[in-house]
Amino acid sequence: MEINAAVITVSDTRSIENDISGNKLVELLSNFGANIAIRRTITDDLFHLRETLHSLTEREDINLIITTGGTGFSPRDNTPEATQGVIEREAPGMAEAMRRESAAKHPMAMLSRGVCGIRGNTLIINLPGSPSGVEECFEVIRPVLKHAINLLSGETLHEN
Repeated sequence: MEINAAVITVSDTRSIENDISGNKLVELLSNFGANIAIRRTITDDLFHLRETLHSLTEREDINLIITTGGTGFSPRDNTPEATQGVIEREAPGMAEAMRRESAAKHPMAMLSRGVCGIRGNTLIINLPGSPSGVEECFEVIRPVLKHAINLLSGETLHEN
């Protein structure tokens, strides 16, 4: 199963032109072999973010949505709430693993509220907003990402 990804940067201040963490995520996904179907930057507005995530899960050509940004303690950090408003099932092990591995190197990673979950056949993953956080967290989920997408598509055979 091919991975067809949407990369969503959540920020009130970034645009495609200055989106370093989004650029890093696109690079990591492309090197992983994923197709980048959509790349957007959107504001931290809860309603707009939730609607964007929902509409992307309705598309048949997208099976992975990865967000970067909006996972902290700031009043405008709404990415986890928007994601929880869209997903049907959580995938807590992925978020827990990312926090565990990141916090071992950087104690502030414990402040990340990112969540992961599933709606239909689409996996949604929240990553932090820094390029280093994106890279560290992506490396944690990399070993299971293809298998997760295969499972969502109905493929239950294990990869070797």
